[in-house]
Parts: sequence; structure tokens; C-alpha cells
Amino acid sequence: MKDGIPPENLPEPSKGGKVARGAIQTLGGAVPFAGGLFSAFAGAWGEKEQEKANQFFEHWIQMLKDELKEKEQTIVEIMARLDLQDEKITERVESSQYQSLIRKTFREWSGAESEEKRVYIRNILSNAAAASLTDDDVVRMFIDWINQYSELHFQVIAAIYNTDGISRGEIWRKIGKGEVREDSAEADLYKLLFRDLSTGGIVRQHRETDYYGNFVKKPKSRGSSRGGGGTLKSAFDEEDGYELTALGQQFIHYAMTDLPLKIEMKEPQPDA
Repeated sequence: MKDGIPPENLPEPSKGGKVARGAIQTLGGAVPFAGGLFSAFAGAWGEKEQEKANQFFEHWIQMLKDELKEKEQTIVEIMARLDLQDEKITERVESSQYQSLIRKTFREWSGAESEEKRVYIRNILSNAAAASLTDDDVVRMFIDWINQYSELHFQVIAAIYNTDGISRGEIWRKIGKGEVREDSAEADLYKLLFRDLSTGGIVRQHRETDYYGNFVKKPKSRGSSRGGGGTLKSAFDEEDGYELTALGQQFIHYAMTDLPLKIEMKEPQPDA
């Protein structure tokens, strides 16, 4: 008996049984009550059910292997970008604060949704080790954003960067989208995306500031062509401009700025 799971209750039809046994034992060790549940299932399974379960476990174990491979690749790429001859960087990497960022990232890692998001994570952790432009609490929030937002959100953020005052319509075209109807699902998604980014404090409507950085109120306009003909403001409005907030600017620096390699990474050569 291991991890509270009686061996006789583990499904063992052919080769797949060993896979299921290992998966159940792993899960039983990680989650105390899971062993009992799975042993109960195993006792009730017939041969066909066991074969199906084995197929599931094979896919599951492969998913875990792929996840570990992604983590390993990300850590190697981070270390290849850090100058460990620099005492400040070495001290930072070894600090409890930075180790906490690493633990948070990989504890919450469930497999990168895309290669692009994995690169964002790598960049955030690399820049967090090499620079101190913002507090670690902000860096943690940047890591949360990677899970919270979609690739389309990040495309919009990148489109606004260094283009203060760009309109929704201009952004839509800049990210390569075609013309769609105002009552389409694409238009609804686009409006929702801007609500997400505005509420999240990443983008805002463009505002003028005075010498001291205070935002200047917009003068009230006497009428507007907006909404002419009885229609509401377009999801792809061409009048109001948008810009990144200070948080949005910092996110660009941390997530979308790739540090140059300090160590050349070579693909392993096959044995002759």
C-alpha cells in the first residue's frame, strides 16, 4: 500500500494500468482525500472503464510533463539573460522577495496558454531581477494580468504604446482587424476589452496635463456630430483617443521588453 491506495484497487489492464497506477498514486500523495476516492473508483471500474481511464491518465501525465518542460525552458531562458557577475543582480536573484515572485509564478502556472504568454512571463521575471523600476507588489499584479487577460488585450496594449491619442478605430485597424457590424459579437468583444483594460487601470482616454502632471479638464463641447442620425457611439469610435496609464507603461517595460542574452544558448547536438 502506498499513499493509502491499496494496490489491488488500481486498474491494471495491460501497459496502461501502470500509467494509471502512477497517476493515482501521485494524485493521492498530493491531495490526501484523492487516494480514497480513486481507489473506490478503481474498485468499481470494469475493464472498458479502466482502459478509458488509462487513456485519460496518459494524456494527463503528458500534460504534466509538458508543463514541467515549459517551466524548465523558462527558467533557463531567464538565467541566460541575467548578468550573474553583477553583484546587485545576484543578490536580487537570491533574495526572498525575488524567490517569492518565482514561487508565485510557478505555483499558479497551469501551462502557458500560448508561447507569447510564456515569453511575457519570462520577460517579467527577467526584468524584475535586472531592474527595480517598480515595487514587487506591482510585478505580482503584472504576473496576474498574464493569466487574466487574453492575447487580444495585449495586442491592444501594444498598439496604444507610444501612440498617445490613438482612437479605437485606429487600434482596430492597427492590429489587423477588418470591418465588422456594430451589432456583431466582434464589436461587443472589443467594447468589453476596453472596459477590462480601463477598469484594470491599464488604459484611459487621452488627457492633457499641466506642468505639474495634473490632468486638465476637457472643455465642454457645444454639440457634437457623435451619435448623428440617432445612432450610439461606435465601438470603433474615431474621436476619443486612448493612452496607457503609468501602470500600463511599466507593464510594457516588464512584459514586452526582452533582455538581450548574456549566455549564448545552443541546441544540444545528437551524439555522433
